[in-house]
Amino acid sequence: MSRSYDLIVIGAGMAGVAAANKCASQGWSVGIVDALPYGGTCALRGCDPKKILRRGAEIIDSARLMRGKGINDDGLTINWADLMKHKHGFTEPVPKRMEDTLRGNGVDTLHGLARFTGSDSIEVGGTRYDASHFLIVTGARPRALDFPGHQHLVDSTDFLDIPVLPPRILFVGGGFISFEFAHIAARAGSAPTIIDRGPRPLKAFDPDLVELLIARGTVTGIELLRSTTILAIEKSESGYQATVERSGHTETIEFDLIVHGAGRAPDLTSLGLDSAGVDWDEHGVRVAPHLQSTTNPAVYAAGDSANTPGMPLTPVAVIEGKVAASNMLKATRTVPDYAGVPTAVFTIPELARVGMLEQEARDQGVNIEVRHHDTSSWYSNYRIGETTAAAKILIDRTTDRIVGAHLLGPAYAELINVLGLAMKLDLTTRQLKAMTAAYPTVGSDLGSML
Repeated sequence: MSRSYDLIVIGAGMAGVAAANKCASQGWSVGIVDALPYGGTCALRGCDPKKILRRGAEIIDSARLMRGKGINDDGLTINWADLMKHKHGFTEPVPKRMEDTLRGNGVDTLHGLARFTGSDSIEVGGTRYDASHFLIVTGARPRALDFPGHQHLVDSTDFLDIPVLPPRILFVGGGFISFEFAHIAARAGSAPTIIDRGPRPLKAFDPDLVELLIARGTVTGIELLRSTTILAIEKSESGYQATVERSGHTETIEFDLIVHGAGRAPDLTSLGLDSAGVDWDEHGVRVAPHLQSTTNPAVYAAGDSANTPGMPLTPVAVIEGKVAASNMLKATRTVPDYAGVPTAVFTIPELARVGMLEQEARDQGVNIEVRHHDTSSWYSNYRIGETTAAAKILIDRTTDRIVGAHLLGPAYAELINVLGLAMKLDLTTRQLKAMTAAYPTVGSDLGSML
């Protein structure tokens, strides 16, 4: 027995749910399937729960910054179990709420591992489902590691559910996951170490601001080992031994927990894409700019599942999911607009970016003016005791328009949104500076940064 649909969405994260609801609202018969609870990485295993844990770290850090300035922080600590309970208060209702909404909109919600059995059919739990269109939005999984003992590592999902935070934690990889978790762990009383194979972590962000962030993290107890390679992980009586090589020397370091933060890859291997004639590789399904498979016109892909120029961010995946849905509904070839999309690593303080890096702009021949400010002594940071903050904004001298912006400081992840909007709307810096902001706010610093 089989069931036929106009659209089957594979993956019930934010992008898949948005596309399913959009197509169902236009009268299409829609099914959505996931082997995991509905909600996806962001709502259940990533952005949202991580940011709840970060709130505890923010409180600790804010109190420490005001030490000697009117706040006595002696004895202030994070109760990890209570913080986890607070996190679960958000994540636990998500799957049911999301499924209820989908069903209310007429979408059939399926559970199980989906696998293509042909160009226009999949199988879930032994049942065949046919569709005129498919949207693949299965997200990403931790990238495979090849050193002996890699099986002892836990991933980000495990870390976000760990009941007791151990004292010695190693984070493998110098990206978002390692830095964000290390900043939380350090304020929660652990001694975190980050190992990065290269000389510069957080490569997607401005190198000058990254160095400031690293120095700030060192003060809070985060150790960074650059140009360091893990040779092996072994279980020991007290935890785990990591054998590493750096500067031509080998050493062994003891940890209680080792966390995989060394990047993620599209989660596609179980889908049987070859049976559907879908061309794909480790970067995702190969799609045309309008998100349709280059080899199977019935299949579209978005987010981490698609090989697109968009950044691996939930908002970008949602944009792509909506564009793919619209293209399927209308038989059009609209291309997603990636202009002015900001990104941030939610360390303490946060590091944010929109547009090009300084070197990228120079390599493209843009005649840039770099407006670089140390903002640590500005009123908005002095008020809260922050000692590390900076802004670097890249302006095209010819057009007076922003081509890149890089911010490190408290609440700067909100400020980067204004700069992203300016880039999307093609505003000049003169137009931005004409805005009168509420004062005193972080937003009111924007005029001085420009």
